[in-house]
Amino acid sequence: MSGREGQIESAVEAERSVRLRNASGLHARPCHAIARTAQAFQAELRVACDGREVNGKSILDLMTLCAPCEAILSFRAQGQDSEELVSALAALVEGGFGEQH
Repeated sequence: MSGREGQIESAVEAERSVRLRNASGLHARPCHAIARTAQAFQAELRVACDGREVNGKSILDLMTLCAPCEAILSFRAQGQDSEELVSALAALVEGGFGEQH
């Protein structure tokens, strides 16, 4: 029996990139909103910006990205609800986190 036989594959993956629209970029409140949203899903989340990638469920990790307005955030989720997760995050970012643009 090979190492893969008998394993259940649950490697559903989804990716989406969005441009930050809020004037202040990725500061504490948007980081909290991303992490809080991501924690409501089972999928694992990685967030990348400008060559750096962090755990999307960690506010502190997200804050290290220091992404300014107009930066591109890339969301990569893996798990059964990954598509729903990246869709929810894209809507959050595209809405400017409810801040002024």
